[in-house]
Amino acid sequence: MKPFAYERATDPQAAATLVADSTETVYLAGGTNLVDLMKLGVTEPTMLVDITQLPYDTIEHRPDGGVLIGALVSGSRLAGDPGVRERFPALAESLLSGASGQLRTVATTGGNLLQRTRCVYFQDVTKPCNKRQPETGCSAIQGLHRDLAVLGTSDFCVASHPSDMAVAMAALDAVVHLRRANGSPRAVPLNDFYLLPGDTPDRETVLQPGDLITGVELPPPPEGAAMFYRKVRDRWSYAFAVVSVAAVAATDADGTLREIRLGLGGVGTRPWRARETERLLLGRQPTEETLREAARAEFASARPLPQNAFKIDLAVDVVTSAVRDLVGGQRR
Repeated sequence: MKPFAYERATDPQAAATLVADSTETVYLAGGTNLVDLMKLGVTEPTMLVDITQLPYDTIEHRPDGGVLIGALVSGSRLAGDPGVRERFPALAESLLSGASGQLRTVATTGGNLLQRTRCVYFQDVTKPCNKRQPETGCSAIQGLHRDLAVLGTSDFCVASHPSDMAVAMAALDAVVHLRRANGSPRAVPLNDFYLLPGDTPDRETVLQPGDLITGVELPPPPEGAAMFYRKVRDRWSYAFAVVSVAAVAATDADGTLREIRLGLGGVGTRPWRARETERLLLGRQPTEETLREAARAEFASARPLPQNAFKIDLAVDVVTSAVRDLVGGQRR
């Protein structure tokens, strides 16, 4: 057990100052991932700054139909919010498909965005891992990689991002609100918030020392849109996605797609927005053939490994069925 100090922050500036001044000081909210990593020795902070008393625990529904979700709102509260369930059902479904009821009660929105990969080599301090310890190598490339990413990977890292909620938020054009260490605000689109691993997989987001997530804003959903979250996993509950899709679609009366947004989980090093698939489908009346062609086009730059190459065909099936079901449901 490595000793560490504990401080309960009473205001955002005090918290930011503590974290900005030391690379070994970290924020603590729900702690559902951080505490596990501390037990494994993956991370060894010298101080935890408890931010649970800060004023970021509200869900603010906007008159235009958007919503601002405080960073400290728990997963269970967000999934059960009536306004979220009505206007953003894909988000509620993604939360309910992840973790367990007990964890959702404790885990926070901000913490969910920042959870770390479940790659077994990242969690095993006896194995080389560039994400945990830069320039030591990636054990997964020649080792166990069945559950890891095929999109956004590099020769330095193939770890997949574990969050379900972030996949839904990517499809919903979420914007992450930050408080910088100097107190200034910053808003970052979720799809720009995460970094590709490249040759620095230890850097996962645009956050700078002392930056604090204060909330996540969702703009109003497209008029007349239907949406849902579909997750394929090895068991029904308490399992990470092999492949998942958050799909948002709106059609004209003749079935032409006037809005299509797709977020993919389980296949990318970050929550993956399927921009190429969206581009190929927008303004078309999708058929089985065009859906499959568009879904497969997203994987033109994929770098599958022997154990996870199956994810491409599986993702094509999941995306195709998701869009087909959404469009079919709107036209009935």
